[in-house]
Amino acid sequence: MTAATAELVLNEPYASAEIVRGLEGFSHIWVIFAFHAVPLGQWKPTVRPPRLGGNQRLGVFATRSTHRPNPIGMSAVNLLDISIEGSEVKLILGGCDLLDGTPVLDIKPYIPYADSIPEAKGGFAPEVPDKKLKVTLSDEAIALCVAANDRLGVNVRQFIEQLLSLDPRPSYQAGTFGERIYAANVYDFNLRWRYLETLEVEVIDLFIREDNQ
Repeated sequence: MTAATAELVLNEPYASAEIVRGLEGFSHIWVIFAFHAVPLGQWKPTVRPPRLGGNQRLGVFATRSTHRPNPIGMSAVNLLDISIEGSEVKLILGGCDLLDGTPVLDIKPYIPYADSIPEAKGGFAPEVPDKKLKVTLSDEAIALCVAANDRLGVNVRQFIEQLLSLDPRPSYQAGTFGERIYAANVYDFNLRWRYLETLEVEVIDLFIREDNQ
């Protein structure tokens, strides 16, 4: 998702220009982080990957489940820019899938010749999901997105369209259409949507949460 941008802020004692010297030459980086929103110790040896419909169990080490013996995650993200202002160092990232406030454990450059293995096998996820749904927003929702762009520093409408076009509901509900409503928090919004039989996603409501007003 190209619209999913984030700022990775380096705190002391890592907030220095020297620590990122040379990183500007890389287009992507690995971010190693902790799944801080997952309760510690709540894991099982097998999980149900959403990619398999949520009905088949696999070993936790054969998946990227957030519920792990050690809740450590890793993401390859776009390095869009490096901002250095005095003692403040920020990495501007694209295609980021982390929660706000995620603790970052380490940063490593993505090395194409070593980190990309064309002949690698993908197990139960051999290909990129090709499902792309059309997303429709009301004029009121579009106006709210436009008004929030400057405040949030992102293209909110593009983010919502990219997110919902990938069909984020559980795979076993992929054939469910009609009145069932899905909801999620997006930035400081409540987002509610439903799926139509025309393979469209209709955004029903988009409004700022009361705790952010």
